[in-house]
Order: sequence, then C-alpha cells, then structure tokens
Amino acid sequence: MAVGTAFSREQKMKDIKMVDLQGQYLRIKNEIDAAIQEVLMSTAFIQGPQVKSFAEALSKYNHGAHVVTCANGTDALQIAMMALDLKKGDEVILPVHTYVATAEVIALLGLTPVFIDVDETTFNIDVDQIESKITSKTKAIVPVHLYGQCADMEPILKIAKEHNLFVIEDLAQALGADYTFSNGMVKRAGNMGIIGCTSFFPSKNLGCYGDGGAIFTSNQSLAEKMKMISTHGQKVKYQHDIVGINSRLDTLQAAILKVKIKYVDEYTRKRNEVADFYDKHLANISFVELPVRAKNSTHVFHQYTIKVKNGKRDSLKDYLQEKGIPSMIYYHIPLHFQKAYQQPGVGEGSFPVTERLSKSVLSLPIHTEMTEDELSYICQTIKDFNG
Repeated sequence: MAVGTAFSREQKMKDIKMVDLQGQYLRIKNEIDAAIQEVLMSTAFIQGPQVKSFAEALSKYNHGAHVVTCANGTDALQIAMMALDLKKGDEVILPVHTYVATAEVIALLGLTPVFIDVDETTFNIDVDQIESKITSKTKAIVPVHLYGQCADMEPILKIAKEHNLFVIEDLAQALGADYTFSNGMVKRAGNMGIIGCTSFFPSKNLGCYGDGGAIFTSNQSLAEKMKMISTHGQKVKYQHDIVGINSRLDTLQAAILKVKIKYVDEYTRKRNEVADFYDKHLANISFVELPVRAKNSTHVFHQYTIKVKNGKRDSLKDYLQEKGIPSMIYYHIPLHFQKAYQQPGVGEGSFPVTERLSKSVLSLPIHTEMTEDELSYICQTIKDFNG
C-alpha cells in the first residue's frame, strides 16, 4: 500500500508526521496553485464564484443535501442552533468525550449542555443513556461522529422522534462516512439529522489551508435561513430580517477545497489502508486495544485511536516521541472536568467510560502520504516497548 518515497531509518526519526499537509499539497500542487492564482487575479476574495461551485460539489458529494458554507466548524454548529430557534435555558444533549467546540456553542447561546457518556468500543455517544437525560427542557441531541465513524443514528433518531427533539450531527471528523439502517437504507454522515455540521480545518480529511466549515440539511427553507444567519441576517444586501453573524467561507479556501474534494474518496481509501496495516501489525500486543469498526458505519479514519492498557499510555507516548514518532491524546481532560463546563454535583466518577478513555486513548499517525516503511517502523517500535 506504499504511497510515498521510502524513508531511511534516520529520516524516520525526524520526518514522521501526524498529518503530512505538505506532502499532500505537493501531490496536487499545480492544481492548487492554479486555483489560488485564479482567485488572486480576480480579486473576488469574498463570495467569489468558487464558493458557490464548491458548495455545489460538496452537495453532490453528500448525496444532494443543501449546503451552506461558513467560516469554520464551530460557527456551523452555532448557525444550526440559531436557525432552530433554540432559546436560553433549553437543554442540548451531547457526548462528554468530544472536542470542546460542541459544548462551547451550546453555552455561548445560553443553552444548557447535558453530557452523556460514550460507548467504550466505538467512542461515540452511548445511546442507552440518552432517554434518562431527557427532560421537559430538552430540545436537541448533538451526536458527534468521533474519529471517523458514525454514531449509532437509528436509535438516536427514533428517540428524537418520540420526544420531538432536533438532531444536529457533528460530522467534523467523519465527512464521507456512511451509515446503514436496519432496513438496508444507507445515508451519509450529515444527512440523517435535521442539520449536519462539518469543519475544513487543515488536518481534516477534507481540509483547507485555513479555517472553513459547512452545514448540510435536506430542508430548503432551513438552508435559506442558515445562509441568512451566516451573512448578518440578510437575504438582500443591507436588509437585515433576522439576527445573524458574519461567517463566510472565503473564496481562496473555497477554491482550494474545490480542488481537494475531487480527491477525498482517494484520501479515505489511503487512510483505510493505513488503518488496515495497523490492525494487522498491532494485533495481539497485550497492552494495546485496537479501534473497533462499527458494523453499521463505514470508517474514514480521521484518527486511528488505540487504547493502551495497564496505565502505560503516557509512558508509551513518551517512548514513541523519543523514537521520532508523534502521537496525540484526544481528549485528555474530559469536558466535565474543564473549568468552563463544570456543573454542581458532576465530578469524578460521573462519566466513568470517558474518564477511563482520557487516561488510555492514544492516536497514532495517519494520513494520506504514509509509507509502508514508516508504518513498519511505528509498529515495530510499539512492539519493542517494554514500559
């Protein structure tokens, strides 16, 4: 599966990257440079034609959903919740094992984040705990498709329907993942809830060269409302019908994304090849638990996240770093321990799975430019660890 130039052992020690954005750029350099130059020559830096053409390409990629582009993934979540007219004091359910942006937007809007623990094998929201957290104030559920595969959406959607709740998908790590329902129907991440929100942060599977985001919905009137919100609440320039924000995907980023979206399925395939290599060569290591692929979701492997047993995670991370291998912990401080999101009576032991994961998860390098030589070196180094 090698997709790049083989590295010497000495080079490995200094050149292995968590994400090789430079290598990825160099493969499509001519196309990217031409796209950027076109924008520079036109000087249409805001709402240039590339924004619309990228949105059309993204809609096609996500199976026809209406697309509203915006400045970043956090804004995407905020615009979604504003469009649904959620009010101060409304409760929004979300997993506690996730990046802060999901909770941040809820708090910024004066809503109340209600945390749910996650499934220990898939890392996604534990569906069995959702109903126990629903109250008369609950208005929405935000399942986060963590690390690259979909949360278990069929029961989530069923619960939401029974309780008249909105479902807002956070697919910032799972663009392109497909979920299969029990009747055989397949839907793409972002197309199952009333709204889906994603990010084009550079390290994402489809990333730009700055910040960017997008929102999906099958509801045309909702799409129009979200587009208004993202441009100061206006449909016609200088006529502000609703309260909005300033959140636009700039033309340069749209031009870059328009090029890169052609390659996103190839990127997914390469990431899966890396994951398959890890699965094969890290199997049967006593202190390593490999990531689980859910039966009802494809995996786009935004991260390849192992669990390190017996309290060895931090020492393994340090050992890898000494050998020139980067790794990351997502997320080492659970949201309910973060000062900004602490709640009375919610302390240690409140979310035991997330608390265990915060002490055991470790994400290994995974990207589109990895070589078999690099992967062999990483796997052998892990096997050699005696911590």
